[in-house]
Amino acid sequence: MAGTSTLLCFGYGYSARALAKHLIPAGWRVISTYRREEAAALIEADGAEPAAFDRVDPAQATHILISIPPGSDGDPVLNAFGAAISETGLAWLGYLSTTGVYGDTGGGAVDETSPLNPASDRSARRVEAEAGWLSLDGVPAHIFRLAGIYGPGRSALDHIQAGRARRIDKPGFAFSRIHVEDIAGVLAASVGAPNPGAVYNVCDNEPAPQADVIAYGCELLGVDAPPLIPYDEAQRDMTGMARSFWQDNRRVSNARIRNELGYPLKYPTYREGLRAIHMAEGGLTY
Repeated sequence: MAGTSTLLCFGYGYSARALAKHLIPAGWRVISTYRREEAAALIEADGAEPAAFDRVDPAQATHILISIPPGSDGDPVLNAFGAAISETGLAWLGYLSTTGVYGDTGGGAVDETSPLNPASDRSARRVEAEAGWLSLDGVPAHIFRLAGIYGPGRSALDHIQAGRARRIDKPGFAFSRIHVEDIAGVLAASVGAPNPGAVYNVCDNEPAPQADVIAYGCELLGVDAPPLIPYDEAQRDMTGMARSFWQDNRRVSNARIRNELGYPLKYPTYREGLRAIHMAEGGLTY
């Protein structure tokens, strides 16, 4: 990846920021859109260049990453900049989607060829946005379907330390997840080996029950794990958003990122990921 390359990020959230921090030390120019002034300050602090969303020029970019979610009116980036982006001669465009597009399979496995059956309006809008980017003429689009994202400041350890952790028991139900640094690694690997039209599931090797992840986090922190709570009881006081995450039970395959991209996961399961976060925060490992 040449040092003259320029990445334009539409949105500078957790995942986009991780990629920027990966590329900037390698000599990349990174530009990111913002809507709030405090976001502009964060972008600058990371060594990237802030650009107001309504005034950014996609022609500056050799590569584009889109992490802004679609709304009821569709994908805001596609709506505002789709035509301009199709004329830029990009080397690569990445769209961050979600494994929620597969819906519920009753715990069955899904890969990138599986039918899309979104159960929520939020996931249905992702399906539409994916199709929009893949159909845009002249754009080397790549779709990344992200599982549940965790990392420093956003992990089971934080919930445990804040006293918010619950161990919810829903037999046969497992979540797929991915460490934010592995998201950045997968994106960088794709930038280095573009395959326009490709779709990648981005998750680790081990779908796991939420209760197991909390229990392991408690072990690392040296505290007692909270008791198991049956899901039917726990869901009574969940928000609608939280409840929606428990509607879809599926096991997501990551074979394509390992075999096609040849990307070796830094954190192949939640255990390695939580241990690394704990050690970075001054904890001991086992």
